[in-house]
Amino acid sequence: MKAVTDLEQQAPEIPPVEIDHVSVRFGAITALNDVSFTVDPGTIHALIGPNGAGKSTLFNVLSGVYEAAEGQVRFGDARLDRMRPHQIAGVGVARAFQNIALSGTQSVAENLMLGRHHLTRAGFLASGLRLPRATREAKRHGARVAEIAEFLDLGDKLHTPVGVLSYGDQKRVEVARALCIEPRLLLLDEPVAGMNAEETARMAAVILEIRNALGISILLVEHDMGMVMSLADRVTVLDFGRRIADGTPAQVQSDPEVIRAYLGSGDEGSGDETDPSEVAGPHSSETPGTRP
Repeated sequence: MKAVTDLEQQAPEIPPVEIDHVSVRFGAITALNDVSFTVDPGTIHALIGPNGAGKSTLFNVLSGVYEAAEGQVRFGDARLDRMRPHQIAGVGVARAFQNIALSGTQSVAENLMLGRHHLTRAGFLASGLRLPRATREAKRHGARVAEIAEFLDLGDKLHTPVGVLSYGDQKRVEVARALCIEPRLLLLDEPVAGMNAEETARMAAVILEIRNALGISILLVEHDMGMVMSLADRVTVLDFGRRIADGTPAQVQSDPEVIRAYLGSGDEGSGDETDPSEVAGPHSSETPGTRP
């Protein structure tokens, strides 16, 4: 990974993300129930919980896919819960998806240029006629794409079709495309899902470098507890749509409610106490707490 001076110099002002008493319902099912927490500016904030806890639902609220039945989400002066996805991108919120959403037949550069779409000003006609202002803009966006690719060690793959890249490289292209939106808040949805240990370590380094070099806020959903506890400044835990814990990794790791949610209370078994370190051991990468 290469630090990029121009990216650092263009770091924008970062407001906090304030999730305030958010509830989401699907008919009689309450997917989120009165959830509140704050993502402080420039931090890595992890959102964890067993399967079915409501993590993806909250991400979909933040990115404009779902509407909140109650509560609000503020990102500085913007009310994300009242905006459509393209408007949310316009205020500097970008999402990298768990399932890779790239065009395998197009090159890395072409996929990354899709992240610049909302920043283009020349218009379809000017671009089609290759008017000077459109040509200048295309060169400017192309340079930015190359810069971001180099930042994520993808510079030598700019003209390679995404479909022939390794899985780990494709996941980094997904993150790079999100960075091409010029975000102030980056949403990472299970960034190391399906990766081996080497790819996971590389992605963890990518995430740290993004925060350190760009100064943006990162909210990530991840099941690899070793990675979460080593990267996150703060962790929020959901269970059955409720917030059950919020604090530093050390605080969350030893919280009795978190231990119960992940491993059970122990009341039904032999009575042995759960070792808090089991919740997020340094090599834990399995999906915890899968609902029966």
